[in-house]
Amino acid sequence: MTTGLIPGGQPPDPRPTGALPQQRREPAGHAAQHVENRSRSSVITARAAASFEPVGRSVASARSFVRDTLQGWGFADIVDDAVVLTSELVTNAVVHAGTSADVLCLRSDDGVRIEVADRYPEREIPLQATAVNMGSPDREGGRGLQLCAALAGRWGVEYIPTHKTVWFQLDLPARVVGTRAAGPALPSELLPLADSRVRVAVIQVDRTGHIAAWNEDAEDLFGYSAEQVTGKPLTDLAAWPHTPGTSTGIAEALRLSRWEGSYGIRTSTGRVTPVYASHLRVRDTAGEPSTVCLLVRDHERAVLQTPLRGPASDTSTGSEGQSTDPFEVFIGSPAPDDLDGLLQRTVERARDMLDGDSAFLLLATDDETELEVRASTGLPSARQRFARVPVEAGPGRYGSARMPAVHDDLTAVPGAVPLLNGTGMRSVVTVPLKVEGRLTGSLGVAAEAPTRYSNEEALRLQFAADRIALAVESARLGELERLRRGSLSFLVEASDLLAGTLDRDQTLALMAQMTVPTLATWCAVYTIADQASEPYLSYVLHEDEELIDGIKSLLSKVPAPDPVPTPGARVWTAPGEVAHQAALRSSMRSLGLSGSPTRQVTPGIGPTLATASAVGGETVVLPLVARNRVIGMLTLGKPTDEHFRQEILELAEDLSRRAALALDNARLYSERTAISQSLQRSLLPPELPEIDGVEVEVIYRAAGEGNEVGGDFYDVFPIRDGAYGFAIGDVCGTGPNAAAVTGLARHALRLLAREGLTGPTVLERLNSAILDEGARSRFLTLLYGEMRPQEDGSAELKVVCAGHPLPLRLRQDGTVEPAAEPQPLLGVIEDLELYEQTVTLDPGDVLLCVTDGVTERREGARMLGDDGLADVLTTCTGLTAGAVAARIMRAVERFASDAPSDDMAILAMRVPGLHKD
Repeated sequence: MTTGLIPGGQPPDPRPTGALPQQRREPAGHAAQHVENRSRSSVITARAAASFEPVGRSVASARSFVRDTLQGWGFADIVDDAVVLTSELVTNAVVHAGTSADVLCLRSDDGVRIEVADRYPEREIPLQATAVNMGSPDREGGRGLQLCAALAGRWGVEYIPTHKTVWFQLDLPARVVGTRAAGPALPSELLPLADSRVRVAVIQVDRTGHIAAWNEDAEDLFGYSAEQVTGKPLTDLAAWPHTPGTSTGIAEALRLSRWEGSYGIRTSTGRVTPVYASHLRVRDTAGEPSTVCLLVRDHERAVLQTPLRGPASDTSTGSEGQSTDPFEVFIGSPAPDDLDGLLQRTVERARDMLDGDSAFLLLATDDETELEVRASTGLPSARQRFARVPVEAGPGRYGSARMPAVHDDLTAVPGAVPLLNGTGMRSVVTVPLKVEGRLTGSLGVAAEAPTRYSNEEALRLQFAADRIALAVESARLGELERLRRGSLSFLVEASDLLAGTLDRDQTLALMAQMTVPTLATWCAVYTIADQASEPYLSYVLHEDEELIDGIKSLLSKVPAPDPVPTPGARVWTAPGEVAHQAALRSSMRSLGLSGSPTRQVTPGIGPTLATASAVGGETVVLPLVARNRVIGMLTLGKPTDEHFRQEILELAEDLSRRAALALDNARLYSERTAISQSLQRSLLPPELPEIDGVEVEVIYRAAGEGNEVGGDFYDVFPIRDGAYGFAIGDVCGTGPNAAAVTGLARHALRLLAREGLTGPTVLERLNSAILDEGARSRFLTLLYGEMRPQEDGSAELKVVCAGHPLPLRLRQDGTVEPAAEPQPLLGVIEDLELYEQTVTLDPGDVLLCVTDGVTERREGARMLGDDGLADVLTTCTGLTAGAVAARIMRAVERFASDAPSDDMAILAMRVPGLHKD
């Protein structure tokens, strides 16, 4: 939904040019001039527009949009009529016509005009000159125009080929100039209490949510100077009582044309001050939108709170003129359509009904063993929200939330109502909320004076609780359903992300990033290497990155939580206690009470207090259990005085199970990869020998992700004085069996060659050794040779090529030719008759040896092959051995876009020739 507000001026006509002539009809029972009077001679002073998608929830969104717009303009007297008409017209568009709806609100001096346009002009009432029977008003469709005729001062319908627009105008009732709302005259003793001086903080927030203005009263209330907060997001200071997916958040509230309600502001001391706020969305002369926020202390809300419109009288009421619906009598009309709004309205009305100083409402958990604080007024709500207390607090009826209870003086029974400990409340009355005999919650009102309440007040409050219990339970079930749907989507996304990596560090990071800020303000992950190891702090994350280092430092001073495998979240108090002590020490140092100069410690006070505030709230620990072993702990924390709600803890428990398995899989994969890489390194020579008169270069590229041992290997080693052996081979397959043959081949070659055996003999004995492996044997292609540098600068090579790609010789003139002939591979037959061939490398010549991963490089149906390799080698004349190997590797990698599917080894040897002085 997109909205806009233009104060003053004549807005442009939103309809496209070239529209067809207007088509109008006269509604039954109304004069024609009511329909045809569509003059816009009145000055339009403001305009608000919004578009809504063709889905059922858009009807409620349209109602809220019109209500907020008209209340923001000060037209509370016509809000209900406008909302009813808009609801019917938008329903016709998005539900019956199945198109999007455009809603336009126009404010003028004499009233409000609202237009609803859809994109289905065929669904029209027929044009007739006589009155038409529109049917029963109780039927599902067709009521919109009837209601317009009944409620609007003027209305009409316009058609163009692509749109239909229904408009209506509501005239303002006669009232005293300058009066918006008024309350009854009250005696002085009944007026709301306030401090000696009421301070109203004025905060202006730009379109991005950053603070642009901050007055002196805001400095006094919250402790920040204007320079400290200007340019910062308001969300950094606001403690918004909001659960994602269940009610309006602060970002949404700042975009509404008008909003009123309660939340908290974090002061410079780290505490949360409950405030009542009134937001008004405005635009400057350049058209730039911003939001002006007026804030007072919560107990001074009467300064800003708009008086609620009382319920309309009903012709069917009794002689006293009261409504027959007790729910509307208590809650007011219209009732909030979200759970948080309904609960907050309930506690405010309960407090006012019994003239209390505070009120609270708790909802029962599914098993009815605990109550969770969901709304309060007159209490530090940020501290109490989502706090949990047992349903049965002690023996007798006064210890159970299932029965009404009146306490004349809480000082006589300390702890009788744990929620009120330390709040200064003396007397309290509590009543249960029940639906069909099942405990759904508890409603209480408290006062600072003792003996304020009696059984009479308990009966009045119980009557109200009985009237609202069903509505509260219905709204609660709706919230739970939305939360469960959101939780399911969250867990599906989390599972996909965790399954997408096998890297341990990345898994830890994902685990923390999914937790913060969706489930908690900060989190820490402890890991346990094995059963004999202590938990280790592996990862810390906070929604404010500047606090991460401070939290790490603080947690390093706290013993890690015990690795208890019991499922579920358990409270961990150690971080909060250490944070409190650290904050106390910092405060004492700032006052010069520690005996050391204040100037030496002042720079560190801010971060310490900020860290203490960040971890000073509720902290819970969930075990990370995988394969019946605790492999770590997931720690979740809230800022000072905040609590977790039960549904969030259950969601965190589900996440911890998935994260534990992903973390253990990453650990196993890392261990397997490390073993494979270590084994692969053991199958390759640690370094190449320096050979006088010959340049030697090797490039090795393992395919895959490193979790399997490859079958390619190479080796260059000294045999005896002046002679060197070299080999490059490829064992069939990968994995442990191939690695066994690879290790056997490389080490056997060195041992047999140093015994003074010829090349064919070495390979024949190696063949026998491979066949002796039995079922574990693998066939092996191998190029083996002995090289002896000569005094004339050349090098003599004796080569045996057993089933391996033939070595290629590059001469100085650029010609390329095979340097050996193919012979049978090893590991297949017992009796081999191999022979060696002698090759002389002249100065400048290059001998290139590769494995089949190079020659069999593919791009679709194309393959590099021996000819392609020879073509690349012809371009390497005059290059060093290292440059030749690098050019071959680049050519192979560029030949295909896909990652290599086979290991590749390149061995290049070049005779540079003699150097003359």
